[in-house]
Amino acid sequence: MAKAAGLAAEDWTPRELRHSFVSLLSSQGVSIEDIAALAGHASTVVTEKVYRHELRPVLRTGAKKMDEIFPDLLLSET
Repeated sequence: MAKAAGLAAEDWTPRELRHSFVSLLSSQGVSIEDIAALAGHASTVVTEKVYRHELRPVLRTGAKKMDEIFPDLLLSET
């Protein structure tokens, strides 16, 4: 599956792909009920407590740090 998506298969485990799948769908506003059904979970409990991770704060923190490291590369709105 990873190879078909253009990812290096040796860099991704099924566990990582599953966590990413759930987290990415959640970050795009897919309901937890739909995600649980797609993941094959009988209820949303495992989906919410084990698989769903909040991505946006991590992305914002990372983006802010990159802006600090490379301030000259920031795009200006002119």
